[in-house]
Amino acid sequence: MAIKPKETVVPFAVHGEGTGVYQTLTAGGEGGHVFHTDAYPAFGGQDSAPSPLFYALGALTSCNQVTGSLVAKDLGITVTSWNFDIVGDLDTAVLVGGAEGNANFDRVEVRATIETDATEEQFAQLISETERRCPVTQLFKRSGLEFENNWTRAEIPASV
Repeated sequence: MAIKPKETVVPFAVHGEGTGVYQTLTAGGEGGHVFHTDAYPAFGGQDSAPSPLFYALGALTSCNQVTGSLVAKDLGITVTSWNFDIVGDLDTAVLVGGAEGNANFDRVEVRATIETDATEEQFAQLISETERRCPVTQLFKRSGLEFENNWTRAEIPASV
């Protein structure tokens, strides 16, 4: 008897094809979104599209925003603006030079400024629940790299 998948499981699929280090990717689903990756010339590319490493960091910012929006709704708070800066420190010795070791980022830092009406307590919940529930954050954290998650609460500006 076949095992029926959980109703809450949503498959995410991407198809990629390319030559050299350039690749065209198509995301599954109704949108069929197409995006491209390339690499810096030092890695054999032409820098004609973002590196897959930028997409990984970009996925971290956007997944935090999506997850944070869901958490804010659950907490009954308003968020009017999300601002993220993410830096990933990558030692390229393994990737480029073939050295022994881990090709992963050594460290990733998330800096976020969130305009919200949340109290300090609610904001702390927003941060911890977003970190716990965000699939991309969990990919990074569970990979063993040094992960810094620094969020700042900003007041929603008064209407003019």
